[in-house]
Amino acid sequence: MTGGEDPPSDEQYHLEITEDDVAKRVLLPGDPGRIGTIVDDWDDHEVVADHREYRTATGSHNGTTISATSTGIGSPSAAIAVEELARAGAETLIRVGSCGAIQPETDVGDLIITSGAVRQEGTSREYVREGYPAVADHAVVAALAAAAEELGYTYHVGLTASTDSFYAGQSREGYEGFLARDADANIEALRAAGVLNFEMEVSAILTLAGIYGLRAGGICTVYADRTAGEFAVTGEQRAARTASKAVTYLARMEEQIKASGAGAWHAKLGL
Repeated sequence: MTGGEDPPSDEQYHLEITEDDVAKRVLLPGDPGRIGTIVDDWDDHEVVADHREYRTATGSHNGTTISATSTGIGSPSAAIAVEELARAGAETLIRVGSCGAIQPETDVGDLIITSGAVRQEGTSREYVREGYPAVADHAVVAALAAAAEELGYTYHVGLTASTDSFYAGQSREGYEGFLARDADANIEALRAAGVLNFEMEVSAILTLAGIYGLRAGGICTVYADRTAGEFAVTGEQRAARTASKAVTYLARMEEQIKASGAGAWHAKLGL
């Protein structure tokens, strides 16, 4: 805020939301414009807040209450969203976005479900030492994979590298062909280690979720195939539809955990 009256004590400073505005399960696109893409697949929705890069909508999908909040570009703004959504009662966070793929088996339009992330961004290091793992919740990964299967989408599950820079950090040429130091070696090292893709937010989201005891995961549509040199803005709605359906699965998982008395969801409980 730049002036005027203070917000209500329960209203979050950047997102301008309260506990009454958001569901326990929240999708996290980067672009505020993607909120519209996400809610197109819901039963109903209402935009409950729209401030800076943070637009929030809440509604239902197949009878399950769900929210979506845009985070803007990069981990610093994504971490703000995680902080304030957690304060408003969110318990499950799923990054929904686009990415650049760096393995030969990943093609433009495919989905990549993050199981864990290389913390090649600085925001999470403000919270915890570099050796702390950025790991997706196993139930979230399973729900995303099940949803992609049901929808018939090609998907891959694996490691993501999150960077602070779209250009230098992802070994792309900068202005007038500038290449960051060791750019070629860095991308080859990630390929050799089995990393599937680049994006800019999920490692911070996973790290903060781990620290705060939240569930988190991520799914991205491949726009850039870095091995084939192909780029196309295609299949954007695939990640959105998959994530929304995954939230429905997660609600079922929670019911099964409660009914069975299990400590956590596992494969024997089914979907």
